[in-house]
Amino acid sequence: MTTQPGTPGWLRTRNDRVALDLLLDHGPLTRNRIGELSGLSKPTAAQMVTRLENAGLIRVVGEASNGRGPNAALYGVRSDRVRGVAIDITETVITSTVVDATGTQHPTVERSLPQHGRSPENDVRGAVSAAVAAAGVDRDSVGIVCVGVQAATSAAGDRLSFTDTLPGWPAIGARGRLETALGLDVIIDNDVNLAAIAERSVGATRDVGSFALLWMGDGLGVSFDLAGTVHRGAAGGAGEIGYLSVSREAAAIAPDADDLTDLIGGGAVAAIARAHGATGEHLSELLYGIADNHEVLAVLAPRIALGVIPVLAVLDPEVVVLGGPTGLAGGVALAELVQEQIITLSRWRPSVVASGVLAHPVLSGARELLVGEIRSRLHNDVSSLAT
Repeated sequence: MTTQPGTPGWLRTRNDRVALDLLLDHGPLTRNRIGELSGLSKPTAAQMVTRLENAGLIRVVGEASNGRGPNAALYGVRSDRVRGVAIDITETVITSTVVDATGTQHPTVERSLPQHGRSPENDVRGAVSAAVAAAGVDRDSVGIVCVGVQAATSAAGDRLSFTDTLPGWPAIGARGRLETALGLDVIIDNDVNLAAIAERSVGATRDVGSFALLWMGDGLGVSFDLAGTVHRGAAGGAGEIGYLSVSREAAAIAPDADDLTDLIGGGAVAAIARAHGATGEHLSELLYGIADNHEVLAVLAPRIALGVIPVLAVLDPEVVVLGGPTGLAGGVALAELVQEQIITLSRWRPSVVASGVLAHPVLSGARELLVGEIRSRLHNDVSSLAT
């Protein structure tokens, strides 16, 4: 049954959603304060609170001093109504955290992945268990997970491609297997696309019209945000630029490079860093301090610029964000040099900036996506009150 606009049921639903959103955005509030913020009368606010409380969507969480009179009850959203778990899977590590409608920060858990016996069910089940244990919440309150993977994802067909870092994961049907085995709703998304969601929400591009996030780590990828919507492509493969052949200009400065991964992927960056004095076994160790290593930046900047120019030619974004381990390590100094190189080598004049999401960008994007999904479910629960 659907309530019609203008009917009493529709008005109740609208008002109840307003009250719920106020509690989500502001935290615990009294009935009177809900009335003041919503612009509705005290009796109407009281009715809204009563309906939401009776439905198990909110509860009393404390008291507020009310001058000379008795203290007023503070109401807050029940975060245990439905929770999610955000997950980021790399080749060797899986990171997870609990997410609720209020956006409360819960502990982040990092676990090493086994070299053998991998499967979607084992990977995700372990991540969910670790996250709920660290947060001290009930596993049964988790209803949805969002998994960031280093692969192209096609939600409509439940397909994964470019799955080099996901041993044991099938190309077709991973989401369905997870939902059946875990009894949860599952979202699987590309890691760079999730990082772009975080960049738009809490990073360097909150106020821009469009941007491209170039992710440079062991692998390479780019995500396109067009007016707040991530462009994923027909089969989820938009942004897999690591497989593009290098241009003649790039081949001139990197003769051994066949594709863009060879030009600016982790192996190439590690070799450049070692050639200029960096030490360490892993990319993260070799990247330490490169923002102050002008020789390394001078070699990297033209390579990155030549990798970005094809993106500019296709979409011409307002801003290019340098992210991933290399982009974060190079910081503002690298971004400024890349911008200069793009202007020198091409006709485009984009703004190039360093990522503003310094910790767990993929996990942050999964959190943002889940908060929106959980709030949408709470809205649906409010709608059911009118039926």
